[in-house]
Amino acid sequence: MLRWFWSDRRRKAIREDRKYIVGRARRFLLSYLTSDDPQKQRYYELVAGAAAACQPQAVDPKLQNTELSKIVAETALRVVKVREQQVDDNDGQLASSITDAYATVSMAYRRAAAVYVLDEEMQQIGTAAVHLVTIANSYMTAQSPDTAVAAR
Repeated sequence: MLRWFWSDRRRKAIREDRKYIVGRARRFLLSYLTSDDPQKQRYYELVAGAAAACQPQAVDPKLQNTELSKIVAETALRVVKVREQQVDDNDGQLASSITDAYATVSMAYRRAAAVYVLDEEMQQIGTAAVHLVTIANSYMTAQSPDTAVAAR
């Protein structure tokens, strides 16, 4: 019975993700892949910023990694939904890219929470999103002045 409940929750999450974030995350990832190095740095900044903004302020030390991943994914999904409701035709490409970055973060953390185990396509897109979030966070950590001082 419990197994059925979890698979039903996963299916519901996948349906919601297909509706709100898959298209945006796919567009963001494909655009990232076709960009040059200076543009990639902008993608890293957008993704790392979105990921950082979705981290909970206070984390219960007893919280499992999968539960934390679900919290981050849900936060990013809520941001995407709110930003879509507030869309203005004059917002431009930057606003759309920011929303797409949040969608990518949501997919990455859903993948990390094992939500996509029932769907191979979602696993593939989620894995690409995980890689981009990891690269972006590593890049931003390397660029941080605190890190440069600590390395000396």
